[in-house]
Amino acid sequence: MNKMMSDKKVIALYVLPPLLLIMILIYIPIIMTGYYSLMKWDGIGNMEFIWFDNYKELIKDKMFWKSTYHSFLLAIFSVFSLIGYLAISLVLSGKVKGANLLRKIYLIPMLLSSVAIAQLWLRIYHPSNGMINHFLNFLGVESTPNWLADPSIVLYAIFVPIIWQYAGFYILIYYAALKNIPSSIIEAAIIDGANPWQLAYKIKLPLIAGVIKVTIVLAVVGSLKYFDLIYVMTGGGPNGASEVIASYMYQKAFRSFNFGYGSTIAFSLLLICIIVTWLIRGLTKSNEEIQY
Repeated sequence: MNKMMSDKKVIALYVLPPLLLIMILIYIPIIMTGYYSLMKWDGIGNMEFIWFDNYKELIKDKMFWKSTYHSFLLAIFSVFSLIGYLAISLVLSGKVKGANLLRKIYLIPMLLSSVAIAQLWLRIYHPSNGMINHFLNFLGVESTPNWLADPSIVLYAIFVPIIWQYAGFYILIYYAALKNIPSSIIEAAIIDGANPWQLAYKIKLPLIAGVIKVTIVLAVVGSLKYFDLIYVMTGGGPNGASEVIASYMYQKAFRSFNFGYGSTIAFSLLLICIIVTWLIRGLTKSNEEIQY
């Protein structure tokens, strides 16, 4: 086996096909997007090379910066929601009655498509027939909000189903990491007199610090490029109040037929995600690696 794996032809046979697939599906589209971002193009007719004029326009585009602010706000909410997911995982990883059933309940949103979740929450937020406003009426609130039509609250209303949608995903990651901790370490800590808080804060969390860092990157980058549920529920409205970078890119490229400018937004989003990932990795870098 070792002799076969040291053969360069065998190595090339294993490495080249997936590398070729990655090049075709990821790197070539990225290069082409960067190329289109230098063009004035409606996506159909002839292209006009305009160098960095699209980027100059982007810097002056107030709606782009507004959508960028919304995307980063979603990223902040997503990172803080990880604390709740982690707390739930800590509880479920212990000896809790009904933990198996609770894990399955939390995973249900993962089984639904974003479109199905959007349609569900559209009905929940409905101004006259929605469950939330019915509950508020029951409590005696006469003037109930129009959740998806009020510019002051629509963004936060959309954050709720997004965070709910990915709850099961992150809970599953944390739960698997916690269950991977050797039981001997937990038992030794309990024998030494560690209470549940000390067990969680000083033993379990440091041992899964690497997993937590990965989930922070996933949550931030996923939030910055989030699109589908927002597009189905509000389309970025009303008046851009729920516009994020990805939905703004879609609007410019496929609704306004400004494909060159849409490519500029898309390429800028890629650069933002790379920079943010690099910053997170730098801020969470640790010279000490706990092994067990």
